[in-house]
Amino acid sequence: MEFAFFITTFTAAIRSGTPLLFAAVGEIYAERAGVLNLGVEGMMLVGAVIAFITGVATDNVWLALLAGLVAGGLLSLIHAFLTVTLHADQVVSGLALTIFGGGLSAFLGRNYVGVRGPQFPDLPLPILSDIPVLGPILFHHDILVYITYLLVPFTAYYIHRTRPGLSLRAVGEDPATADVMGVNVARTRYIYVFIGGALAGVAGANLTLALTPGWIEGITAGQGWIAVALVIFAFWEPWRAMLGAYLIAWVQSLQFSLQTIGITVPSYFLDMTPYLFTILVLVIATQERVRRHLGAPAALGVPYVRGER
Repeated sequence: MEFAFFITTFTAAIRSGTPLLFAAVGEIYAERAGVLNLGVEGMMLVGAVIAFITGVATDNVWLALLAGLVAGGLLSLIHAFLTVTLHADQVVSGLALTIFGGGLSAFLGRNYVGVRGPQFPDLPLPILSDIPVLGPILFHHDILVYITYLLVPFTAYYIHRTRPGLSLRAVGEDPATADVMGVNVARTRYIYVFIGGALAGVAGANLTLALTPGWIEGITAGQGWIAVALVIFAFWEPWRAMLGAYLIAWVQSLQFSLQTIGITVPSYFLDMTPYLFTILVLVIATQERVRRHLGAPAALGVPYVRGER
């Protein structure tokens, strides 16, 4: 019984942690470029509803996923325009984006509540899924889970081992110096804010096409905020973000798994745990000295104007 409980909880953690991981990796790209985007929740919601509507219309999960990606990316460009071009406050812009995304998704999805759409099927990997213990936990999922297995190491390598990754980090640490060295700061920030938004859109699409197929208003249930806190918890590193996403999802999955073995834990306690974590991390991260100690990009949240430091 304990062995089955172990496999069930960890399998659920990986599946449930995948949307968080997509959103967190996307936010890592944006924040590494010096742009704080608190609009992750809104972009996830818009990506989720657009992906689901496209899936219902076309019955093609890949077109639906692409639509969610594009929707999240396009919405992020509003934030990029306000913060990079107009030098607006990044916190205010991000909050506005979340409110706008929530309202827009509710409006677009009002006629799709309860509608059935296509979904990504589970795709057990040959040979790997037959490995005892690890096989069912790691290799018996839909393809979006497997994409994160590639996305995380690629992101880590890209940030720390490539020339474009060096430019990305330079823009986030000292945009004035990067500008002098020939890096187009505005273009770089636009690109990575778009990538962050696109991955947030994929995270939303993951919800409506794989994890909980279907659309309900507010389907993200605060996961965008958890993803923002997760980036800080992970010290802006993708491998740590992966670990954190699975850990949070594991805590959330305990509610159902413990009931199956006869252990009763108040549901509200486990439900609130990820959000308490989010509040705690965000409060700590507001302290400038703590942010520096954690390794936050030095120019995070600071608009860049050529000629000013």
